[in-house]
Amino acid sequence: LKGEMNIGVIEADVDSDVDARTVQEAGAKAVQMHTGGLCHLDATMARAGIDELEVEGLDLVFLENIGNLICPVGYDTGAMKNIAILSVPEGDDKPLKYPMIFAKVDALLISKIDTMPYFDFDMEQLKKHIQRLNPTLKILPISSKTGEGMEDWIDWIRKGMGEENNG
Repeated sequence: LKGEMNIGVIEADVDSDVDARTVQEAGAKAVQMHTGGLCHLDATMARAGIDELEVEGLDLVFLENIGNLICPVGYDTGAMKNIAILSVPEGDDKPLKYPMIFAKVDALLISKIDTMPYFDFDMEQLKKHIQRLNPTLKILPISSKTGEGMEDWIDWIRKGMGEENNG
């Protein structure tokens, strides 16, 4: 999307600005939100991040909530779309252990798919678990290392932006 859209990112962490600096070095506008020990952002905190980011002129804003597969689920950030990321090393059983996040999100990125040969990860089993929780969930396997699946992820973003602009 670089060169096509002006993108901003709100990063949330307990401390440090490592992620925000990494995003800035990649060419996107970014701010770091510190949660003071909380394991999530809520709508008020997200709004503060938007104000700090100064979104005028941005086409798309990503909010990377802090935490894990449990904490952020119970808090509304005001996002138009919610996405979860599950890495292959975490395992295909996570929808059984943490069903709420898989039931609530609009898309699931399955990252590090290039590592599948090294882990006991069954993509079909994962999809069966998710189907029971969220039959319309868009599942997007990706690899940042090889680029596999990135076009599908970018297409999903573009489609979602079109729906928001037309609806």
